Amino acid sequence: MKNWIYPVMVVVAASCYGVLSTIIKVAMSHGFTTAEAVTSQYFTGFVLAAILFAVTQRSLPRLRGWKILVLSGSFTAATGMVYSHSLNYLPASLAVVLLFQFTWIGMFMDCIANRRWLKRIEVISLLILFGGTILAAGVIDADLSGIPWQGWGWGIGAAFCFSAFMFVNGKQIEGMDTTTRLFYVSLAAALVIAVFQTPEIMWNGTFFGEGLWIYGLLLGFFGIIMPIYFFSIAVPHVGSGLASILSAMELPVAVIASVIILSESLTVLQIVGIFVVLTGMVLPSMFNRTPKPVERVEEPA
Repeated sequence: MKNWIYPVMVVVAASCYGVLSTIIKVAMSHGFTTAEAVTSQYFTGFVLAAILFAVTQRSLPRLRGWKILVLSGSFTAATGMVYSHSLNYLPASLAVVLLFQFTWIGMFMDCIANRRWLKRIEVISLLILFGGTILAAGVIDADLSGIPWQGWGWGIGAAFCFSAFMFVNGKQIEGMDTTTRLFYVSLAAALVIAVFQTPEIMWNGTFFGEGLWIYGLLLGFFGIIMPIYFFSIAVPHVGSGLASILSAMELPVAVIASVIILSESLTVLQIVGIFVVLTGMVLPSMFNRTPKPVERVEEPA
């Protein structure tokens, strides 16, 4: 597989996350709560992962790297819970800005884990991404004086959870294929959601009787199957630091999806911000190309 495929897979996975907020907003407009939508996402995601696993695998493999799998599932579940909770205190635009702090948080996690300093191009990229995020989210003219401290806390908490998920999911597990890993990670996430969210939707008629399954199917596919599958393949190859920067694609997709599906307005500043974010994403990949060392051929004596 060519090296450029892995960054593209990260971008596609992040794009899938970008449509989630719009789907949740549509579900809320039909009378469902954020907790119900998130629960349907992880339960349906696990069912889809189990079906995929049953179709492609003939037997249950020996469980390896269970700590990585449990942590990965727990952090992805925590991201969904904490981010949805921040929407109870924050406008959606500001919640997105706070979530996008995972770009620099993830980069610093990678630097600490690998005991290295930030490269100059990474610093420039992070600054560009931060500026583009502010523009694209449309919060320049917003009044932030009435935002409660809980909103800021939950928003930053979501960014830390997502950064931790990216970091842990970048750890390879020897002898385990991607489909098996997806199955175990989605299982761990569903168990965490069952404890902390609203599992009763599965038996009180909300999921099947009231049509929540439609949104659960969309959220499970775009929020569990696609991103976890692609991240599991690509992040070990590109590194969690670069993956955090490339995942900034989530913001432009979220803005575009809200404009197309929710008919939200799009300002010139937001369009400029989207292009700035895309620029900040591309820079590290462009300057990260190191030439292969030339093999020395010893001349015969």
